[in-house]
Amino acid sequence: MSQFLTEITRQSANPIWPLFDKICSIPHPSKHEQALSDYIVSWAEAKGLAVKADEVGNLIIKKPATLGMEDRKGVVLQAHIDMVPQKNEDTEHDFTLDPIKPYIDGEWVTATGTTLGADNGIGMASCLAVLGSDDVAHGPLEVLLTIDEEAGMTGAFGLKEGLLEGEILLNTDSEQEGEVYMGCAGGVDAGFTFDIEREQAASGNVNKKLIIKGLKGGHSGCDIHTGRANANKLVARFLAGHAEELGIQLTEIRGGSLRNAILVKPLLAFLCQSRMLLNLSVCSLYILKWLRLS
Repeated sequence: MSQFLTEITRQSANPIWPLFDKICSIPHPSKHEQALSDYIVSWAEAKGLAVKADEVGNLIIKKPATLGMEDRKGVVLQAHIDMVPQKNEDTEHDFTLDPIKPYIDGEWVTATGTTLGADNGIGMASCLAVLGSDDVAHGPLEVLLTIDEEAGMTGAFGLKEGLLEGEILLNTDSEQEGEVYMGCAGGVDAGFTFDIEREQAASGNVNKKLIIKGLKGGHSGCDIHTGRANANKLVARFLAGHAEELGIQLTEIRGGSLRNAILVKPLLAFLCQSRMLLNLSVCSLYILKWLRLS
């Protein structure tokens, strides 16, 4: 038993925690869910449940209705298997090989130097806990566990019609315990191409980088209305407002790896006229003041 599980079970007998602890112990970033999928299949079969993997790798687990509730509408509980693989800059962690290490911090469960994977590990553990319980009365029950939700929704898009029988679907990928949301955040992918003109570096220019730290970040759906700064937008505003006056020549701009995360760490590399370095420092101070990070 892990130290986390030992501590959490002293505080709560909820059957979700042993399942969540096991989920954390098996690497499952997006595109690398197979090991956890294999464990879930073995877990379901050991409990005598019908389990099937579809063509793209989604899992469907079925449990017959409780005696006397066979005529109820079927319910599908849904979660996704994969997690967002993000780590602190000073953390050594291979998400395809290393387990997540959860721990208790006051009233919260968090992870050591990485994302916890509660999105959607807690939802997944909740679904499995219902399947494994003999105390929950229910009609025909199905659990749908999709793959690759965080990096393309390929599991959801690849789900074929007719595999599920239930009439009611409850998605567990939400934020607040005991609350049900009607609707979703949605998302759009857009691709842009444009021609650029390359030029020689001006004489006397020096290499500089703009680094922004301390942004809060968040989920692009759940936190988009809270006014959290997007680092890419800040970089664009800096260039729009000061590139010409500082004689900036852009050498590299890059930011973001996840569609559903508010970016916190951009990369902007550029050449700047050496005589404008003082002005560059002043501009940086204005940015800090504006962001209230200083």
